[in-house]
Amino acid sequence: MLNYVIKRLIYMIPTLFGMSMIAFMIIQLPPGDYLSSLLATMADSGQNIDPAQVEALRRSYGFDDPIWLQYWKWISGILFRGDFGYSFEWNRPVADLIWERMGSTLALSIASLLFVWAVSLPIGIYSAMRRHSVGDYAFTFLGFIGLAIPNFILALTLMYVSYKFFGQSVGGLFSPEYVEAPWSVAKFVDLLGHIWIAVIVIGTSGTAALIRILRANLTDELNKPYVITAKAKGLPEYRAVIKYPVRIALNPFVSAIGWVLPELISGVTITAIVLNLPTAGPLLLRALISQDMYLAGSFILLMGVLTLVGMLVSDILLALLDPRIRFN
Repeated sequence: MLNYVIKRLIYMIPTLFGMSMIAFMIIQLPPGDYLSSLLATMADSGQNIDPAQVEALRRSYGFDDPIWLQYWKWISGILFRGDFGYSFEWNRPVADLIWERMGSTLALSIASLLFVWAVSLPIGIYSAMRRHSVGDYAFTFLGFIGLAIPNFILALTLMYVSYKFFGQSVGGLFSPEYVEAPWSVAKFVDLLGHIWIAVIVIGTSGTAALIRILRANLTDELNKPYVITAKAKGLPEYRAVIKYPVRIALNPFVSAIGWVLPELISGVTITAIVLNLPTAGPLLLRALISQDMYLAGSFILLMGVLTLVGMLVSDILLALLDPRIRFN
């Protein structure tokens, strides 16, 4: 297994270089740059624009450099100094902005992933073992509802219900008095009081999808000869199902790690804006709109890293979980 992991890590190096180049070029494709957007905003507000100052800013930001030189300055800073560049809009180092958001982003992502697994696993097993029962039809209906309702609509609904009937304001991850406060038991309890809506909203669609996938996969396994033979030899039904078919049907849960990590950063941006969550998604959207290339490029590169790491972890877990899969 060690050789397999080392080989995959070596393959990740050129892949990351290619992803970083593509990401940087895509960010540069729209006409203009951050300075052009800034000047347009200043002109709309009626502010005077000094051409000499504009030229000085353009030289300072390096916008007159060719794209390959801009890319080299950015990627060499990351490789040799751990410097992700400087955010033009925020006037701060990109690394500081990323690490400020990644803590809450990863906490919310892990909580949502655990929620998805905790809910979809027992429901999927029940639906497969009790096909066409009232419970199966009920969970199927709820699953289709979860897939059909947009996350931001569900977020608005839960926020209204929480405020109307429970008197709780759930915007953000903390109450105003705890935002800048040091960590304590009270702050952690306040976090739990706010994070539950975000976890339910973000995890609903994934839960509904995995329930359907697990039900279909487990249904196929339950009809195979080895399960029928185990039951015929007197093995209790729950043991015959849990020991082998469920283990094989869990493959979609493990393989989901490869896409769920970057998806929870970029795919729930609208939900994060609605719930006022201090996560990476809204910051990435703002960087793309303002053409803050170093900030946007660093976030896209980070999502690429998470994708590759998630795929590596899922492949290793799949090989450990399913005896039919071997390291090559």
